[in-house]
Amino acid sequence: MPTTLRTSFIHGALIGAGLAFMGYFVGHSVVQFREFERAVSVKGLAEREVPADIAVWPIQFTSASNDLTALYATLDSNAEQVMALLKSAGFADAELTLAPPVVTDKLAQQYGSGERAAMRYTGRRTITVYSSKIDLVRSSQNNLAELGKKGIAFGGDEAQPTQYLFTKLNDVKPAMIEEATRKARDVAEKFANDSNSRLGKIKSANQGQFTVEDRDSNTPYIKRVRVVSTVDYYLSD
Repeated sequence: MPTTLRTSFIHGALIGAGLAFMGYFVGHSVVQFREFERAVSVKGLAEREVPADIAVWPIQFTSASNDLTALYATLDSNAEQVMALLKSAGFADAELTLAPPVVTDKLAQQYGSGERAAMRYTGRRTITVYSSKIDLVRSSQNNLAELGKKGIAFGGDEAQPTQYLFTKLNDVKPAMIEEATRKARDVAEKFANDSNSRLGKIKSANQGQFTVEDRDSNTPYIKRVRVVSTVDYYLSD
């Protein structure tokens, strides 16, 4: 066999052997990679009920008159009575905010309809209670009825419901995340046992978002806090 042909043959054989070895190595690596990537994704829920710690209570009262000066005087008088009631109940000045009067001229809104309103001017004022005294807010709401009996009209089209807030989420976050993660691992371990596998390390984890909602429509001052953690675990035989 000529030298050149022999050299080409040797080179070809070496290249073929190298490709065959590489193919085996790559194929073996793919199998190992796929086995290594065997994983299970599970979710763990942590949930608890907590009391609201802040109340935002807007108190709106309205009045009407054909005399603009008399209307403002009535709104001011009503505001003084409501403020006095709240302070006597135990609220501090810093917890009370009195908004300026909002007055509407019905005559200016008729636009030539020809219908004359019974009272030309209507007005409203709002006192907002922002307090951590949840029980005091709830009990004081019933006391407004006493002022209603004296002629103060509460509510109106713009009236807003009382808001109850939970602002101490950071205080419960660590324990709830730990609980959700533990529950997720319990589910993963059961899955591994049922599939004759062993649970490995965490592949990835997603804490999820915390949600704070009213427990129900009748008890908005009690909140339900929830978080769902999603954890991916490796599995092995």
